[in-house]
Amino acid sequence: MEGRVRVGIVGSRFISSIHADALERCAAAELFAVASPTEDHAQRFAERHYIPHRFTDYRQILEMDEIDMIVVGAPNDLHCSITVDAARAGKHVVCEKPLCLNLVEADHMIEECHKAGVKLMYAEELCFAPKYVRLKELLDSGALGRPVLIKQAEKHDGPHAEHFWDVSRSGGGVTMDMGCHAIEFFRWMLDRPAITSVYAQMGTYVHTERTLGDDNAVLILEFEGDVIAVAEESWSKLGGMDDRAEVHGSGGVAYADLLHGNAIETYSAVGYDYAVEKAGSTKGWSFTVYEEAWNYGFPQEFDHFVACVQDDRQPLVTGEDGRAVLEAIFAAYESARTGRKVDLPFETDAAKPHDLWRPEA
Repeated sequence: MEGRVRVGIVGSRFISSIHADALERCAAAELFAVASPTEDHAQRFAERHYIPHRFTDYRQILEMDEIDMIVVGAPNDLHCSITVDAARAGKHVVCEKPLCLNLVEADHMIEECHKAGVKLMYAEELCFAPKYVRLKELLDSGALGRPVLIKQAEKHDGPHAEHFWDVSRSGGGVTMDMGCHAIEFFRWMLDRPAITSVYAQMGTYVHTERTLGDDNAVLILEFEGDVIAVAEESWSKLGGMDDRAEVHGSGGVAYADLLHGNAIETYSAVGYDYAVEKAGSTKGWSFTVYEEAWNYGFPQEFDHFVACVQDDRQPLVTGEDGRAVLEAIFAAYESARTGRKVDLPFETDAAKPHDLWRPEA
């Protein structure tokens, strides 16, 4: 493809702002249109990011011949319909995590994108975060020997967008919101061997008045090759964001703290806004991160996705990867319900992961 890749953004709130900031750093991309059902949100977003076209219906973006790629930053329950519409309009798609609500939707999205000959790219930024990329390089080089145990933890005091609290829209709680990061992180670090089983413990311990979803979860995954992975996810950790990983191998061990090693220890009586994450209270002691978007890999992620469209390359993270993550999430909610380890492959016709855990809800 000659020239810059023209991009349409679907969404105008938290995650779409991150996407726009990342794309503004990408020389090969041109922010061309934004759609939000709230007109003043679309207007303010377009003005802030110097986007020439704004709409209240994303289908108007899909009608534009100039658009090459769309980025879906809408709530989880809209991912499937927007992606399918985009594929049928011949647009490449970057879909924010989680891929969608269920495996039927995932298969439909993948099939429609294949049929249309467009790329379905899954936005998992941890695969591009510089510190985690270096951690994978250590593992791949043999410096740590054969991997035995890998861990990843992400914790803060709750999601930034209201729809995450509503399981009918989000599909689940912290496992759906943040456990998806850990699962794809494990798959990517290990070069995507099959997951053979999932065991999970989860509950709603703190935010009982806000959500029916889980606000704390621990997941244990077994991979082919006898590697164990442990994910710790929480919406109840005060004092800002935590994001860290460990790799234990037969020949060494490595610890990567995504934020604190790049942070300024801060005490604030009134609090402040994070540049990107905004999750977690910043009153009292917290960790002020500089170049937060770069540390999380968002600009690198979109450089890669734009290059995939421009040069017709296979993306590092695909719709199929997003589906594999979703399958493991469903298995985790089933495990939390039964108290037993769940073997994969795992088949279910549940409409969303939360239905397996608390069907009465």
